[in-house]
Amino acid sequence: MIWFETLFSGLTLGGLYALFGLGLSLIFGVMKIANIAHGELVIAGAFLAFAVVDLLPVPLWLLLPLVTMGMFAVGYALQSALVNRVLGDDPLPPLLLTFGISIVAQNLLVEIFGADNRALDPGWLATARIGPVWFPVGLLPLGTLILTVVLFGVLHLGIGHTRWGRIVRATSDDPALVGLFGVKRRRVFAVVMGVSAALAALAGVLLAMRSSVTPFSGVERLLIAFEVIVIGGLGSIWASLLGGLALGLVHVISFRLDPASGLLYGHILLLVILLIRPEGLAGRKVTR
Repeated sequence: MIWFETLFSGLTLGGLYALFGLGLSLIFGVMKIANIAHGELVIAGAFLAFAVVDLLPVPLWLLLPLVTMGMFAVGYALQSALVNRVLGDDPLPPLLLTFGISIVAQNLLVEIFGADNRALDPGWLATARIGPVWFPVGLLPLGTLILTVVLFGVLHLGIGHTRWGRIVRATSDDPALVGLFGVKRRRVFAVVMGVSAALAALAGVLLAMRSSVTPFSGVERLLIAFEVIVIGGLGSIWASLLGGLALGLVHVISFRLDPASGLLYGHILLLVILLIRPEGLAGRKVTR
């Protein structure tokens, strides 16, 4: 029974990990850049939720859309005002710019909220359990996993089966060509960054319901997000879900076997995947 609980905990934690990586995978797939500020966007979402709750105590069902819409606007503004200015064939300028944004965002959060640990109170969800007596499961972690799968499905349908998705895919493949058809690629990139920031913020809120966070927690979230998309593999949205579940299972099982291991075995998994299958568990193999 202990191992059933361990596996369930690994899957639910992996769902949260996958949500960390989803927005980063979207940005990399569309704009071919690594957003170093992604971890700070995750934590900014959590602290925006703290601010909303402090100012206007709102129910959870209203808090989540408020935070995601607010962070969509932040992501759209960042891309429009800053990142679009440095996009080009050289990946180094966006890398350096987003690194600078992460440093500024981290210090801005410290200046506004302080450096103390903070957490969101999920209320009755913290103790609510469902299922049989012999295997009750927490409603909050189960809901996190279900919400993650739903978001992956929505994004998959949105990109693969809508007009907006076709525009995004075409812009990713050949930005210059779609411009001839009247598509403003910078606006497309801004919307994509807004979606990425909204997904990151949602992950941050869910994280703050499970554990405490500080303005310095973004670096670890960024590392996990990178590991998720590398383990899962690029080229498929669902690969990030697979990578997140795999990483979550490894972390929880390693904590069970070796409580002092920390994130060590997750890093080892990353190295093994890179050595054996560099394209990731579900990524497309590159042929020359």
